[in-house]
Formats: sequence, C-alpha cells, structure tokens
Amino acid sequence: MRQSLREKIIQICEQKIKRKGENVGLSFYAFFKNKNDQPEILMEAAKWWIETHQLDHFEKAVKIKSMVASGK
Repeated sequence: MRQSLREKIIQICEQKIKRKGENVGLSFYAFFKNKNDQPEILMEAAKWWIETHQLDHFEKAVKIKSMVASGK
C-alpha cells in the first residue's frame, strides 16, 4: 500500500477515535469522499481490506490503525 494512503488511513482512524472513542468502527470507505474521484486508491484500499486481510465490513479503528502502522 502506498505511503500516502497509509498516512491518510492513520489520520482518519485517529480522528474517529478522538471523536467517538476507542470502540468506534469504520469501513474502508471512511478514507474517501462520497464522490469516487480516486478509483485507483479506493481499489488499493479495498484490496488491502478485503483480499489481503479478509476483514469484516466494519472493523475497530484502533485495529486498522495498528495494522497499517505496523506495515501489515
């Protein structure tokens, strides 16, 4: 996964955790605007989320942040 996407995911996770607490869940769509203006990056996140790690649709933000920060 490209570094810019990793940084964006970590930033969004931190924002969600700060606003809603440690138990907040999110999907990979949380990292994108409702407008699909970056299809390549969206598909990169989807592949990482669905194919590579076989994650559920919603996962805890703390889990995703940890996985991305560790380079998984």
